Amino acid sequence: MPEYEPQTIEAKWQKLWDEQGAFRAVVDPARPKYYVLEMLPYPSGTLHMGHMRNYTIGDSIARFKRMQGFNVLHPIGWDSFGLPAENAAIKHGIPPRDWTNTNIQELKRACRRFGFSYDWDREISTCEPEYYRWNQWFFLRMFERGLAYRKPSRVNWCPKCQTVLANEQAENGFCWRHENTPVEAREIEQWFLKTTAYSDQLLDDIAQLEGGWPERVLTMQRNWIGKSKGARVKFAVDGVAGAAIEVFTTRIDTICGATAIIVAPEHPVLGPLLVGAEKGTVEQLNRLRQQSVREADLATAEKEGVFTGRFAVNPFNGEKLPIWAANFVLLGYGTGAVMCVPAHDQRDFEFCRKYELPIRVVVQNAENNLDVEEMGQAYTDYGRSVNSGAYSGLASAEAIDKMTADAVARGFGEGRTIFRLKDWGISRQRFWGTPIPIIHCGACGVVAVPDEQLPVVLPKNVELTGMGESPLARVAEFVNSQCPKCGKPARRETDTMDTFMDSSWYFYRYADPRNSQAPFDPKVVGYWFQIDQYIGGIVHAILHLMYSRFFCKVMRDLGLVTHDEPVKRLFCQGTVLKGGTAMSKSSGN
Repeated sequence: MPEYEPQTIEAKWQKLWDEQGAFRAVVDPARPKYYVLEMLPYPSGTLHMGHMRNYTIGDSIARFKRMQGFNVLHPIGWDSFGLPAENAAIKHGIPPRDWTNTNIQELKRACRRFGFSYDWDREISTCEPEYYRWNQWFFLRMFERGLAYRKPSRVNWCPKCQTVLANEQAENGFCWRHENTPVEAREIEQWFLKTTAYSDQLLDDIAQLEGGWPERVLTMQRNWIGKSKGARVKFAVDGVAGAAIEVFTTRIDTICGATAIIVAPEHPVLGPLLVGAEKGTVEQLNRLRQQSVREADLATAEKEGVFTGRFAVNPFNGEKLPIWAANFVLLGYGTGAVMCVPAHDQRDFEFCRKYELPIRVVVQNAENNLDVEEMGQAYTDYGRSVNSGAYSGLASAEAIDKMTADAVARGFGEGRTIFRLKDWGISRQRFWGTPIPIIHCGACGVVAVPDEQLPVVLPKNVELTGMGESPLARVAEFVNSQCPKCGKPARRETDTMDTFMDSSWYFYRYADPRNSQAPFDPKVVGYWFQIDQYIGGIVHAILHLMYSRFFCKVMRDLGLVTHDEPVKRLFCQGTVLKGGTAMSKSSGN
């Protein structure tokens, strides 16, 4: 038997595939279609075994489906904006575009050599103006509809990246790219996309994904969206006219067990509360504000608090409750304030034990044996109300309904549903990303760049230092502009977009990658979509996969697509380990 010589034999067939366009996909309504896709790679180095495993799975499916007679779309492209390119440019003194394109060519050469059956005619690179002009176009459509807005915001800041991170990118209080770098809290003007406008749809439409997506991913998304039904209750501040603190609670039945009100250290109510406060209290509060406890750490973080010297009045029983500020209450969740019910919330229990605040049982268990003196932890289940005045004796569910109704009737509360999901902060103070198409005019305010002036292109020969201010702010020919409304001198926005903007809709561009008049032709997308099989890591469960679902719903409401979800089936391929550590380009293993 002749010896198999892969370098000769495979090169021959790969050449033949290219010449015959064997993997070129063409719309053919007479044939059933199949769209298989691996998540597009970031071109920050050479291929590793994780890439190979992912792409081999996709390629095997593509070839199998072709043999079954399907018209298969199997494209590839490059997620080519982002921090690694900019950091490499700073380190090596080369333009990020050059570094990126060099890596793309190496990755492309490797993919071709391995013989993956991609339709290379559909190749895209997100750092090219032909692509990112449509990022800008989508931004403007959202801006027109109130889905893109700007506001001062307390943000996650990575001192190593020198830029803002989305909530999802600040993992357990550390940067997602630099796992040993603690995230700092800063307040600056930021652009946001209103993902919360689709909270209910993002949650409800998970039902469409059941059976096609891993249950673990769906659970992660449900938890991240975090729908909570409860009540909002107002506590008047004793001795401060007109001041009140609103809390959101899912367990209003425990309100008579509240022994304190706790607010986030940045809560605006602290301003009037601290007028005339002792210097030591203010200094303690300022130190507390410097701490950054992420939501994922709240259960285990050391509880730190400062008593403000003020009291709030429980509207149900008139009891005066001390007002504290504490590091485990987050300004961005709920109202930024909680009623502290130590007998029935574990974090409150730990806080009150530490600061010797009273603990009072107001929900008794079935055994009727809860005793504060013997409790080693909070009792958080339902039971029967006790020590709750007129509500004593009611089952928890009944007490919740009655107390919520009474709070509404008496004017100090209302039923409310909240979500853990926050709006997506997309501003980045870096160069290598999509410019935000906005003009700041002294006379007209914030003005959208007209569509006919897109794309707003990144300038060349920009000095990259890695310092906090956006590099674009130092490029006069980019910054200095003219207001599209009044014609007066104006300034361009100098922040760039989060690179997850690029990857939230890229798979639609594959369907119509050379369209210069629109992001894609809806009729072409109508043929190829939804994606029949998507393949990628579970690390993207609440980043890319959530954002792409949001984008799909926006595009549906723009009339560009007719489906609610972009992906029918998702396969998470797992992680290749080396010495017990995940292999990645950033880790160099």
